[in-house]
Amino acid sequence: MADYYYERELDMLPEDCISSILSRTSPLDAFHLSLVSSTFRSAAGADSVWERFLPSDYAQIVAKSTVPLKFSSKKDLFLQLCNSILIDHGNKSFALEKSTGLKSYMLSARELSIRYGHASDHWAWKYIPESRFAEVAELKTICRLEIQGKIRTETLSPNTKYGAYMVMKMTDGAFGLDAIPCEMSVAVGNDDDQLETTAGTAYLRKPAEVAAKQWLEYALYRNRKEKLKSRVNGGGEERQLRERGDGWMEIEVGEFFAGEENEGEVTMRFTEVNGCHVKGGLVIEGIEIRPKH
Repeated sequence: MADYYYERELDMLPEDCISSILSRTSPLDAFHLSLVSSTFRSAAGADSVWERFLPSDYAQIVAKSTVPLKFSSKKDLFLQLCNSILIDHGNKSFALEKSTGLKSYMLSARELSIRYGHASDHWAWKYIPESRFAEVAELKTICRLEIQGKIRTETLSPNTKYGAYMVMKMTDGAFGLDAIPCEMSVAVGNDDDQLETTAGTAYLRKPAEVAAKQWLEYALYRNRKEKLKSRVNGGGEERQLRERGDGWMEIEVGEFFAGEENEGEVTMRFTEVNGCHVKGGLVIEGIEIRPKH
């Protein structure tokens, strides 16, 4: 009963006052409170509310979209950005988190630095329908796997913890990918003053193969596995590939905090350099940078 009278009292406030209150909450709160009454629904749809939820540089982001965005209100624009758009000539994607309005980016394979990426005997660039980008990179054969991506902290939501995730697939004919663990790291800062925030290792295996592979290695190749792993410089936490809802797999490269004290360039590295082991059949879509909660 108390809640009912509280809502009735709020309903008596001027609509612009309710809008001002809602703009100081979150997108998720605004969606929920719009169900309270017709007054709240009207107030929650005001441009002044969604202007606060949109990033400060939304106009520049919209201008970089590969497809012109048509929207009837700032709320409409917010919802379109939540569905992800392609920007920068289709080589990146951008999205807002619907509940918080925090930014996410994905760097396509074309935006990454891939060792021998332009050598046709090592990598093939092709279109596949399940990718959001025009091209992905498919590994034919190589001995040293080195992939690196970069993004500026200033383009991200301020004071936010982010995770960087390599998004990939393995072809049916993939080989040699799990012989030696890969090293992964994230560093923040300029070239002369970079701070490595996280480091880890991973064997590139499909999630369904992990348990069987681990048992076989323990039973037959335990000593060999430990010797190979000892050749990895970084050490750190061992991470696993996991299935995504879009049909791809991902592995966390690392995490970092986009704050005022560590502004600069974020460098994400995914390497396997301490061996000369032939491998192939890896398909790289890109690196996704999204908020962690």
